[in-house]
Amino acid sequence: MVPDVRCLIMPLVCLYLAGCAPDSGVPDMMDGYVVSVADALELRPELSDIAPVPQIPHRRERVLDMPDLDMGMLDFLSLYGCELQYVVGERNSIMGRVMQPLNRLRYETRFIRAAETCISETDGEDIQEELEEAIAHKTESLPIAIWNATWGVEEIERLFTLSQGYYLGSGDDKVLAELSSGVKRVNQTVRGLLDGNTDEPLDYVGGVHQLWQAEHRAGQLLNSARLITARLEDATALLTRRVEGAPLCSGSEPEAPPDELVDIYTDGYGDDIEDYLGRIEQAREALIKPLDTLAAQQSETMPSAFRDWYRLYLETGNTDSVWGQLARAITAHKERWQQLLTQCGAFPQ
Repeated sequence: MVPDVRCLIMPLVCLYLAGCAPDSGVPDMMDGYVVSVADALELRPELSDIAPVPQIPHRRERVLDMPDLDMGMLDFLSLYGCELQYVVGERNSIMGRVMQPLNRLRYETRFIRAAETCISETDGEDIQEELEEAIAHKTESLPIAIWNATWGVEEIERLFTLSQGYYLGSGDDKVLAELSSGVKRVNQTVRGLLDGNTDEPLDYVGGVHQLWQAEHRAGQLLNSARLITARLEDATALLTRRVEGAPLCSGSEPEAPPDELVDIYTDGYGDDIEDYLGRIEQAREALIKPLDTLAAQQSETMPSAFRDWYRLYLETGNTDSVWGQLARAITAHKERWQQLLTQCGAFPQ
């Protein structure tokens, strides 16, 4: 006798909705769904192993070496009487030599602006040539400073940590909204800097980094995408076995599919799973896609060690990424449900 699937799945859903530990609620909901499908089809449930998502590459693999002007030119420029003298002086100080990535980006943009001002204030051809050479050097290396101040910071590792379970979310995830707004603003700044606008504001970026340090939504979303894909594929495999086996309804006249199976489709999948998928999709659009943009618009600077990770775990348009795999799993699962239930001549809406 097949048990009432609602007795199996509802405690799991309640556990999930109660906001329990991320490592219990979401996996239990997905595992329970597969078990419910198997019971309704009178098959043995099989839960596949879930390959862990790798951590974002270590900082030593993400940070790029920042070329600098030779000391002779820096010493020369530090003696020249304009604002650049003070900018270079700060760089040569003890604190300046150990600048954090964001401060280094501030220094690079300030150097370019000060050098451009110096050119307009001097009539000496020699100094103008030196300044033009310095500006060209700093402009060429600016994308490296931008990369290090975005993907090279320590805070990004906390945003992508995989140790904080799965994404729960809600229709009013204020933290997600703040993260999304911050990344989108950084994207605008990065775009402007790469287009040559060194006046782009940078004061707010430290606050964005602090939010990355405190929240873990990106890593939770990666965990959820991998989990959902695996469990939907498990359930799809069960549906496939039933579709390719004896017909669900063997009569010549259309008939209603078994109530328990319809309940699982309309309640277990149509309500619970699809509701969670909707939150994942909303969060992907709000956070993962802007982060994808933050990396993609710096593709020419992106180090090779990061590129492979980016393509598989962050690039939303890549069909081989976790997001492409999730999309395929969802499509295949819906198709198998439709094939199974239409064997009875009607597909529940």
